[in-house]
Amino acid sequence: MTTPLQVTARLREPVTADDHVRGPSNAPVTIIEYGDFQCRFCGAAYPNLHELLRQRADTVRLVYRYFPIANVHPYAERAAETAEAAGARGKFWEMHDWLYEHQDQLDPVHLSLGVEQLGLPPDELNGEVERREFADRVRRDFVGGIRSGVNGTPTLFVNDVRHDGGYDLPDLLAAVDAAANA
Repeated sequence: MTTPLQVTARLREPVTADDHVRGPSNAPVTIIEYGDFQCRFCGAAYPNLHELLRQRADTVRLVYRYFPIANVHPYAERAAETAEAAGARGKFWEMHDWLYEHQDQLDPVHLSLGVEQLGLPPDELNGEVERREFADRVRRDFVGGIRSGVNGTPTLFVNDVRHDGGYDLPDLLAAVDAAANA
């Protein structure tokens, strides 16, 4: 009798200068999140990841990558492209946070209000999103996620290995501490 082989998904796309990173570049633990701004599970993980970064400020860096599941979440791609447009203006993380804190307001009208609240030019940004100027970037993250075995959101990788545990704070702290001491 043989035992089934346990396969652990590994990150196939290394972190690059193009990624959106929060936390110290030399942190011993890197968490890569493949997320969808309209996904309620990503919304539930968001405050825990935020708190994790606060509690392990010198230990963790967070990388955010887009994985909009458009057939389930009709506003996810537009939200991702809006975040990327904000990122082109140095405000990715502000837009990221706004999107997760206003998940029930991702329709185009409310999204424009959010853009304006962040001090960004809504007409200019909306035009870029309408022209799909950032669609290739969002698609690149999505395809990289598929190559790494992502099939839902949120999917986290801790130091390039998929985290199959929970997204509550104790689970995340345990995973980070284990990775830091490995």
